[in-house]
Amino acid sequence: MPTVISFCFSSRIRQPVLRLAKSVAAASLSVVLATASIAAEELPDLGESARADLSPQVERRIGESIMNEIRLREPTYVDDPEINDYLDRLGRRLVAAGDNPTGDFHFFAIRDTTVNAFAMFGGFIGMNTGTMLAAQSESELASVLAHEIGHVTQHHLARQVSKQKQMAIPGLIAMAVGILAARSNSQVAAAAVTSSQAGMVQSQLAYSRDFEREADRVGFQTLEKAGFDVRGMPDFFERLQKAGRLYENNAPVYLRSHPLTVERISDMQNRSEEAPYRQVVSSLDFYLARSKLRAMMGTPEEGVAEFETQLKEKKYASEAAVHYGLAVALMRAKKVANAQKEVEALQALKAASPFISGLAAEVKATGGDFAAAQNIYREALQRFPQAKSLAYGYAEALHAGRNYDKALTFLEPQLQSNPSDYKLYGLQAKTYAALGKRLQQHRAQAEFYMLQGQLGAAVEQLQFAQQETDGNFYEQSAVDARLRELRKLQEEELKLKRNGG
Repeated sequence: MPTVISFCFSSRIRQPVLRLAKSVAAASLSVVLATASIAAEELPDLGESARADLSPQVERRIGESIMNEIRLREPTYVDDPEINDYLDRLGRRLVAAGDNPTGDFHFFAIRDTTVNAFAMFGGFIGMNTGTMLAAQSESELASVLAHEIGHVTQHHLARQVSKQKQMAIPGLIAMAVGILAARSNSQVAAAAVTSSQAGMVQSQLAYSRDFEREADRVGFQTLEKAGFDVRGMPDFFERLQKAGRLYENNAPVYLRSHPLTVERISDMQNRSEEAPYRQVVSSLDFYLARSKLRAMMGTPEEGVAEFETQLKEKKYASEAAVHYGLAVALMRAKKVANAQKEVEALQALKAASPFISGLAAEVKATGGDFAAAQNIYREALQRFPQAKSLAYGYAEALHAGRNYDKALTFLEPQLQSNPSDYKLYGLQAKTYAALGKRLQQHRAQAEFYMLQGQLGAAVEQLQFAQQETDGNFYEQSAVDARLRELRKLQEEELKLKRNGG
C-alpha cells in the first residue's frame, strides 16, 4: 500500500511520511530564505496581525516549497494533467466569484480513497480522489473546494500558526508542517516537530470553531455567486456526519480534520432554505473525471468489467462518461482497437471535452498514427485553449512524430503565457535534446529544476550549458546572466541560513 501523504491527514500515516514532513520543513525554510526579495528584516515578527506576522509573499513561498516536495516525493500525488485541469477549472470558477477574484490558487488531487480536502499556505488546495468519487453532484464537490478556499482567503492557517509569538521562522515553518502532518494522528505531531513544539501542534490539530464557521460562510457565499446549488454543501456534510455515526470511532477523515457540528450543519441548511431554488446540472467533465479515476483503480480487467456492466444495465448518470471510462480501462488493458470503438461511440453522442479529445488523440498515438493524433490535439486546442493537458499532449505527439521544430514553435508562446509551468520547460528540454541543441537543452532543463525548487540542480544545468559550444553569443550571454542570478540566490540562502541558525 502506498504511503498516504501527510498533508491529507489520513489515519494511515507511516514513517516515510514523517521523513517527508521533516524534509518539507527544511525545504520550506530553504526556499523562503533563498528568495532575494525577502530580506531578513522583512521576515515576520509575530505581532498581533496575521497578515503582518506571515506576509502573503512568505505564505506563498512556503506553499510552493511544500507543493514541490509533494510533486517530487509523494507517491500519492496525482500527476494527471486532465484531473488537475478539471479541479483547476472548478476551483477558478469559485475563486472568480469570491472576494478575491485575482487570487493565486493552485488545485491538485491526491490518490486516497478517504474523503478529505486540505488547504496549505499560499493558496495550494488538495483534494482526495475519494472526495471526488463520494460527491454525488458537482455542486457537492464545489462546496468542499469553496470551504477550503474560504480557509485560504481568511488566512486561517497563518492565523493559527502566528498565535505562537516570538517563534523564529524555522520553528514557525516546522510547526506549520507539523500541524498539516498531524491533523488526523496525534503521534505524528511529536515526530514531525521537536518535543517542545508538540504541545503547540496538539492544540491546533483542527481549525477553531470560529474558523470553520467563517469558512462555511465564505464558502457558501462563493458557491452561490458561482452559480452552484448551495444545497450541495449541507447535503454533502450531512451525509458525512451520518457516515461518522455509522462508523463511530472510524469516522471519515474529513470529520476529524474539519469537525462538523449540528450547529454548523443547521446553519448551512437554514442558509440554503433562504436562498432561491436553483436547479444545477453537473458538467460532463465532472462525470468524466470520476470515470477516469474509477478506470484507474484496481486491475484493467476489473475496470472493463465494471463499465461494461453499467452499459449493459443502463445504470449511469452520463452515458458518455461510461463509454469514456470503458475506453480508459481498455487502454490500460492494451486493447487499443476496442478503445477506438468506445471513442467512436463518444463521437456519435457528440460529447465534447478535453478529456475526450485527449483520449481520442492518445488512442491514435498509441496505434502509431501520430499525424491523426496531432490533428485531434490541434483542433481541440482551438476549442479548449486553456486545457494544459491538451498542450502537453500536442507537444508530446509532435515529438513522437519527430516534428521537433513544430514542437518548439508551439511551446514558445505556451511558455510566454505560462512562464511558471515546469512541465512545458521539461518538454522544451526534451525537444532541444532530440535536435542536438545541447546548450538550449541544459538551459531549459535548468528552468525545469528551478521551478520545482531545485536550485542546486538548476545551477548545475547552467554550468553544463556554459561548457557547450553550439550556442551563439546571445545564447551564451543569457546562460551566463542566469547563472549569476542563481549563484547569487545560493549565496544569499547560505548567508541567511547561517544568520538565522
